Amino acid sequence: MHVRRLGRVEYADGLALQKLLVAARAQDLVPDTLLLLEHPRVITLGRGARGQNVLWSPALLEERGFEVFETDRGGDVTYHGPGQLVGYPILKLVERDLHKYLRDLEAGLIGVCARFGIEGARKAGWTGVWIGEKKVASIGIAVRRWVTMHGFALNVATDLSRFTAINPCGLDAAVMTSLSREAGRDVTLDEVKPLVVARMASVFGRAFG
Repeated sequence: MHVRRLGRVEYADGLALQKLLVAARAQDLVPDTLLLLEHPRVITLGRGARGQNVLWSPALLEERGFEVFETDRGGDVTYHGPGQLVGYPILKLVERDLHKYLRDLEAGLIGVCARFGIEGARKAGWTGVWIGEKKVASIGIAVRRWVTMHGFALNVATDLSRFTAINPCGLDAAVMTSLSREAGRDVTLDEVKPLVVARMASVFGRAFG
């Protein structure tokens, strides 16, 4: 699997790159790929999004520097921004089992939490990774011809106050946490990226290069 560390990328550009890679992967023109990046402040609405979960007005969102996108991923409303590690796995699924794929993503991120002495876990009825009653990672995916796109957002050093613009995944913004908050120190994206790569390689049984 090829890993591309892209730095900060506009949401529209990241989505366009995903679509190109998905089409190429479906034709076996490129290998499985993991995109790791940050987005500027952006709110995305998944296929299950309800408008009332965006709490700020369009004018206030624009004033505060947020973009808003409707997307084809699963799930409700979420926020992306600086200090959050976003991962977009572009994988051709050998096992055509989306439930297993989601659980594998969660397992990889739970393993990352453990490296910081943090007990991440699944929560019945919800997708994502939780630390007690707090949510540290959100997951929303789409699949085209059994090639995955979209993926996960892990709060590393995210400004959690930005979540107050929405009800993230239909929940109160106070439910969101970050690795930095839970570890009691500033955790950097540079610390987390190699751990994410290693854990995803393990859960998906692929070598990364």
